[in-house]
Amino acid sequence: MHYHDGHFWGMHYVWWIVWIVIGVFFFLFYSSLFQVTKKESPLEILKRRFAKGEITKEEYEEAKKVLDS
Repeated sequence: MHYHDGHFWGMHYVWWIVWIVIGVFFFLFYSSLFQVTKKESPLEILKRRFAKGEITKEEYEEAKKVLDS
């Protein structure tokens, strides 16, 4: 073992790597599990489908009338 001023240098680097891996894991996986997902309203779904081109303008306007009533 190589000691320098009372620290084992190899283990020092290992702990930095461990903390970085834990931080990346928490950021990527753990935090995404607890995100609150917003539920889309029917009108928002309709707008999204129209924007994607899945429905025509006439279909959009007809469905919007139905949803508004």
